[in-house]
Amino acid sequence: MLTSKQRANLRSLAQKIEPVAQFGKQGLTENFTDGLALAIEKRELIKVTVLENSGYSPKEAGVLIADALNAEFVCATGRKLVFYKRSYRTDVEHIEV
Repeated sequence: MLTSKQRANLRSLAQKIEPVAQFGKQGLTENFTDGLALAIEKRELIKVTVLENSGYSPKEAGVLIADALNAEFVCATGRKLVFYKRSYRTDVEHIEV
């Protein structure tokens, strides 16, 4: 569980990154979650765009994706979602939360 200061720090770091995926009308597929799992393991902090035709509100999609990735749902800004998960890889530059 992240504190409000940790969320604010991650939110400020996320402003500089581009979304890695789009959550659309196909919903939460296995390929989508596998791709996000690889991305979050390599980067620790990722951003996802929720398309209007997804059928989910951004917050609903954020909770759904976070549960599937076993990650922290940092925030939803408009239709952009931010997720954080500490990586276990040693070759990754870790984010100090």
